[in-house]
Amino acid sequence: MASSSPAHLMEEGRSSRDTTQGQPATSGYQAEHSEAGICSTILAFFSWILVILFFPFSLLWCVKIVTEYERVVILRLGRVVGGRAKGPGLFFILPCLDELKKVDLRTVVYDVPPQEILTKDSVTVTVDAVLYFRIFQPILSVTNVTNAPHSTWLLAQTTLRNVLGTKSLQELLSHREQISQEMLNILDKATDPWGVRVERVEVKDVRLPKQLQRAMAAEAEASREARAKVIAAEGEQNASRGLKEAANIMNRSKGAMQLRYLQTLTSVASEKNHTIMFPLPLDLLNRLFDTLGAPRS
Repeated sequence: MASSSPAHLMEEGRSSRDTTQGQPATSGYQAEHSEAGICSTILAFFSWILVILFFPFSLLWCVKIVTEYERVVILRLGRVVGGRAKGPGLFFILPCLDELKKVDLRTVVYDVPPQEILTKDSVTVTVDAVLYFRIFQPILSVTNVTNAPHSTWLLAQTTLRNVLGTKSLQELLSHREQISQEMLNILDKATDPWGVRVERVEVKDVRLPKQLQRAMAAEAEASREARAKVIAAEGEQNASRGLKEAANIMNRSKGAMQLRYLQTLTSVASEKNHTIMFPLPLDLLNRLFDTLGAPRS
């Protein structure tokens, strides 16, 4: 005769215990549900009697209208009627039994208040954002959460602090789209059981401390000055190479310098100056002095 293991015996005992305990619970639930159904039927019958007795004045409380962008969840004795939301248009309710929960399906825009956040590199910044969301399941937004818009707004504040706390200042300033997409995924997943769909999250503004702004401005100015000096040095280096090549070319030809002088004289004369100073080469002056026999200075 084969012996059973302790684990196998425990599983058999647990399954038999669940089976024996589950049957009375199921039967009790069915009895309770049937009693609730009988009570609901009796109360609905008396409610209809009231509607008929006070007709047509009772229509003021029984007939409701819902606009195109709204839905109504009807709770009759605490239970959802029909398993779905009503609207848009005209519908009928029973007085004293039905409770209406009106839900707006339009996109809601909430400004997330400025949050002081300590970034990954220990910099305190103030960040605010804007949140776009809408309700796509009215029944879930009524039965699963107390106040769906307000809960989503509070969750957006917490998510903003948690996500930005894991980012450095450089990432926060240069990767806003990736941060917004990450927040959107987190919020949409968290609010899905509430019947809320987050459509968009945008980081509006990142405010830095004044001291940090001055330090960053000084760093940027120093960087620009360094780049300007490097560019000016490269320009002078290229200009010196060009002048050297030009001097070598003019040195090969005797008339090149005279043509350069004439070109300079033409450009100076075109500016309508009263006084024109024209340089003369020293060798030309020496030859002139030798010819005239004048002493050299």
